[in-house]
Parts: sequence; structure tokens; C-alpha cells
Amino acid sequence: MRDVALLPYAAVDFSLRAMAGQAEGFGRRAIGGLHGDVYHVTTLEDDGDGSLREGCRRRGALWIVFDVSGTILLSTGLRVSSYKTIDGRGQRVRLSGKGLQLRECEHVIVCNLEVEGVRGHDADAVQIKPESRHVWIDRCSLRDCADGLLDITRGSTDVTVSRCRFSAHDKAVLIGSSSSHVEDRRIRVTIHHCLFDGTRQRHPRVRFARVHLYNNYTRNWGIYAVCASVESKIVSQCNIYEAGEKKNVFLYLKEQAADRDQSSSGRILSEGDMFLNGAEECTAHDSEAAEAEVDDELWDFKVQDCDEFCSVQSASMALRELLDCCTGWQSVPMPEDVCLTEKPTASDDATAT
Repeated sequence: MRDVALLPYAAVDFSLRAMAGQAEGFGRRAIGGLHGDVYHVTTLEDDGDGSLREGCRRRGALWIVFDVSGTILLSTGLRVSSYKTIDGRGQRVRLSGKGLQLRECEHVIVCNLEVEGVRGHDADAVQIKPESRHVWIDRCSLRDCADGLLDITRGSTDVTVSRCRFSAHDKAVLIGSSSSHVEDRRIRVTIHHCLFDGTRQRHPRVRFARVHLYNNYTRNWGIYAVCASVESKIVSQCNIYEAGEKKNVFLYLKEQAADRDQSSSGRILSEGDMFLNGAEECTAHDSEAAEAEVDDELWDFKVQDCDEFCSVQSASMALRELLDCCTGWQSVPMPEDVCLTEKPTASDDATAT
């Protein structure tokens, strides 16, 4: 089944820059390199003229495209500066050795790449930390790294992750680094139409942040699917959870924030989720505490604040089949760079967190 019309973003491949400002959810203001020149990656070398690293470190806006396919073996983490789009449409580009690092940057779009085989200390496929904002990660395949696949921590916020495939790994997505980093209370993340394929845990694990999960497909996890820890608030809406050997979907872990006297877990509100193959929403021990915390006066996360930008559809077997085949890197032609009559811009309140 490949009825991709059921997926969001049907119009973003009509022209090269049509993706700018079109993300659903909290990353919706990310414009990437909309107002910059097109930079062509012409070599698979780690550095030098025409390399991806050269484009990522240049100051100012750039829309980065690839004239070559293949693997770029990175010797060090690839720092991405503000107002950049890394657009892998039209080619098949794999990053290996080290991953992408989005540090103290804003307005970054990463589309249609593969990242795998990242090794070394703190070796994540994609790191969004610290203090980064307005980021959209779309149609990427992340697998087999030494640490996590995607970390959003240290006060980074307004991030959308869509149509990505996470596989062959232990720790998939971490949102909020530790109970000592109370600045992570500002984090807001949307994850939608993604496939978590046999990864063991963290789909995601969340501390402090507000996270909207919708229309994702998580299957055959090894420990749990979604973990809510200290003060986190998660809305799980119309997702598909298909258990393997482990049946527990939601896990609640208590931790003590650095500026609090008592420990607390997070909260998960499940709406319209589909539980398959004996998947259990939570353990009997967790159920009473979780329900009490969701209903208390501290629940102040309303997805209605952003859901006019979210195309939530009912969880179904048709959606399950679609996500199985149409997530991660896709064979998408590079669109033409046509002039837009109206260009999305970062709104006046883009600095708010």
C-alpha cells in the first residue's frame, strides 16, 4: 500500500523551497534556508570545497542540496548553523561515523537523509542542544548509533519530527536531558507519522517537556514504548502501539527536579490510541497514579494551542501499513527551485519559547 495522499505535506515537494514554514506542530515556524542561495554538495569528502560540512558552517541562509549520492564518513560531529536546510531529495545520502549537531542555532530543516553507524562518546545521530529552536526533521532514517538516535535537550524547543524511521537501536528519542536541567521546562516537541521499528526504548523518554505524539507507529519495543519522567506532559493521540514480547506501553518514572523538594513522574494523556497484540496502556501499579496525575490541576498542556497546524487522523490498520512503507528516506525527485509568490517568514513571536 503506497497511498501517500493519506500522509501530510502533500504539497511540499512541488517546489524546492515549499517546505519552508510548513511543518505541523511546534516546529511550524522553521523556515530553514528559505531566503538564501542554493548550495550544491558536489563531493562526498568530509570537508573542503563543495562538501556538506562547508555548507553547514557558512554564515547566513543556505538551501543545501546534493549533486551526489553515497556515504559521507564524518570524522567529527557535523555542526549545523542557523537558517540552513539540508535537503536530501533527489539523491541517497548517508551520514556515518559522526552525527548532526544543532547547537545554539535556529530555523533548521533536515530532510530525507540517512544517518547510521555513529560511534564514540555522546554519539547521537541527531543532537538538538543546547538552546536551539525552530527545527524540523523530516523523512530521515536513523539507525544503529552508539548513544541515542535523536536528543532534544538543554532548553532546545519548538521542534517537529515527522515521517522519520527509527530502527536497529536501543535508545531512540530523548527529550529533556536530566532532572538537573530545569531549563528543559521550556521544551515543546511534536512527533508525528514516524515509525519506531523494534527499537528497545525511548519512543520517546521525556523529562519536563510538553510533547504531542500523533499518528506514529511503534512496534516490538524491548522495554517500554513511551516514558514520562519528571514533570513531563505528553499527549499521545491516535498512535498505533503493537507489542512484541514486552506489552507495557507507557512507563512512569519518578525523578526529583533540582529546584524541587519532592520527586515526581510525568503525565500521559492517551486519546484515540490503538493497542495491538496485547499491548497494555500501563501496568496495574502505574494506572491509578497516572490517572490521578492526569486529572490534577497541574495538567495545563492543551494540544488545541497548536492543533490547527496538525492533521491528526484516526489510528487504523491502513495508517499502520502506510507508515510501514512510507517513513524514513524516500526516493523523491529534487523539485525545481521556482519563485514563490508568497514566502513564509519567521513571525514576530518566533523568539518566544
